[in-house]
Amino acid sequence: MNREEIRQANAIANPGCFATAIQLGLLPLAKAGLLTEVYSTGITGSTGAGQSLSSTGHFSWRANNIQAYKTLTHQHMKEVGQSLQQLQGSPASIHFTPWRGDFTRGIFISSQLRCEKSPEEVLALYEDFYKGHPFTIVTRKPIALKQVVNTNKCLIQVEQVGHQLVVHSAIDNLLKGASGQAVQNMNLLFGFEETTGLHLKANAF
Repeated sequence: MNREEIRQANAIANPGCFATAIQLGLLPLAKAGLLTEVYSTGITGSTGAGQSLSSTGHFSWRANNIQAYKTLTHQHMKEVGQSLQQLQGSPASIHFTPWRGDFTRGIFISSQLRCEKSPEEVLALYEDFYKGHPFTIVTRKPIALKQVVNTNKCLIQVEQVGHQLVVHSAIDNLLKGASGQAVQNMNLLFGFEETTGLHLKANAF
């Protein structure tokens, strides 16, 4: 959403990994003014814990385990709220529960909200919004974390039953959620092809 501003910037702040995954799932709805109350759940691998040693980041604790943390208080929500309001013009209420998962890399988000539009209208919103964005891919098929791990991609799938809409988004937290996104921004800043150095192959293939 800030591609042209990035090209002219002197300094760029990359969003956090959870913030990236949640925002990419919700930005098309924000642009259409459809966000009011959103409930998001996300799971991240052990590399999302950062470099500092901690008992919950150790493999012996992570193995065969899952745990909720920072429920409704995660620090990335301020970033998410700022970007969504920037597009929508009014604030949206995002309730986020993050989980620690038993794997190394990746983030998978599911965001649920009420939406009066038809499934085809919603899908058209997403496909139109991400047209021309090489790393954000909207699909009608179920998505899996392994499809994005080791890539700079974000996969998005929307599902709808009645007026309940669920948006799934998946990224690699160390690439699209960190260094890959930084390289993408650097490419824009210095006038390189946006995809330079980022044609990466997913674990699943």
